[in-house]
Amino acid sequence: MYLPSHFAESRVEVLHALMRERPFATLVTQGKAGPGADHLPLHLTPDGRLQGHVARANPLWRDAAGSDVLAIFHGPQAYVTPSWYATKREHGRAVPTWNYVVVHARGRLRAVDDAAWLRRQLDDLVERHESGFEHPWRVDDAPADYIDKMLATIVGIEIAIVELSGKWKISQNQPATNRAGVVAGLRQQGGTDSLAMAALVDAIE
Repeated sequence: MYLPSHFAESRVEVLHALMRERPFATLVTQGKAGPGADHLPLHLTPDGRLQGHVARANPLWRDAAGSDVLAIFHGPQAYVTPSWYATKREHGRAVPTWNYVVVHARGRLRAVDDAAWLRRQLDDLVERHESGFEHPWRVDDAPADYIDKMLATIVGIEIAIVELSGKWKISQNQPATNRAGVVAGLRQQGGTDSLAMAALVDAIE
């Protein structure tokens, strides 16, 4: 990832926060058939490991086991028109760009073909994502024999993170007047990502 210093985010707590807030990741691997990309939720454990699972039929857990992989966590992103820039109105020397936030987590993948481990991982995953509902679903809500059958169709994966890098491209390279225009434009545009990006740009000191 091309990472100019003014866009680099190195604070681990900030990177972890995005990984927890937006856990649906792109997992890039190098298998027998060449590079591959799978898309799945990865749960960040308190001790800094990534855990998830894939279908047993997915060759990822066999092909990538023991190899180095890259998990990409995508934060808010938004198109930025130069029409929002004060400098565009002053002299016209402005071009469009794209703001975005992303975290790269590198590590070695381990396949976990263990029903007890998988059940704990599923319980953690479900508890995390069901907690906001009025009537949270629990794994125990389904019949035990059905859950056992489902567990047999998946395999766990775990990634011990060895390197984290973050890119926060949020208009840091623009003067304050342009950033104010970006914030106003994104807020007027609305939408989850636009509003999240507006908040990030607005927080630049």
